[in-house]
Amino acid sequence: MADENKNDAKLVSAYAQTRKSLIAKLDNWEDQRTWDDFYKTYWKLIYAVGLKAGLRSEEAFDVVQETILSIAKQSKKNMYDPDKGSFKSWLMNMTRWRINDQFRKRKKDTAMNISEWEDEGQRVAAVERIEDPQSATLERLWDVEWKNNLADAALARVRAQVSPKQYQIFDCYVLREWDAAKVQDRLGVSMSQVYLAKHRVGKILKKELARLNEDAG
Repeated sequence: MADENKNDAKLVSAYAQTRKSLIAKLDNWEDQRTWDDFYKTYWKLIYAVGLKAGLRSEEAFDVVQETILSIAKQSKKNMYDPDKGSFKSWLMNMTRWRINDQFRKRKKDTAMNISEWEDEGQRVAAVERIEDPQSATLERLWDVEWKNNLADAALARVRAQVSPKQYQIFDCYVLREWDAAKVQDRLGVSMSQVYLAKHRVGKILKKELARLNEDAG
């Protein structure tokens, strides 16, 4: 548990640093708030896919920043065309290219760091152990993480719209699947509060999920 908390703290710190660095680079652009919201919505998706594709944590954070910067630059030039495909696929391709960049960089760094006494065959074998993610595998990863990320992003938006108590009730009753009696006993609330939270928070959650899916094309 201590190790998990330590890792969570590192992740939060890295997220904050990456976000701050990214926003600084967007400093001269008009709609910075939109990009901040975009970052909050999609950074976990890009980061998780990078990790599962085989990148280290710091490499995955580089992918997050470089992907969003590339998207921001392309958006200024109106390079995304909804008629040519969904935003989901476009974002996946933008992420894939940045992931491949990291693998190429790692191969280059590995080749430079291999001792000079090793012969050429050993050098090639060592570098080739670092594989780029296969297209089909990355697409499967993307589909799974996309669904998870939309659910997490929608919940984050919901949390900002309801009281902490209502969200806690909804979390325990709906997300954790506690029975109503347990929710009443543990949280000290009435049955009507449980059902009210389920209805109200659930309604907002559906609306936010629909909005995110609509935005994603």
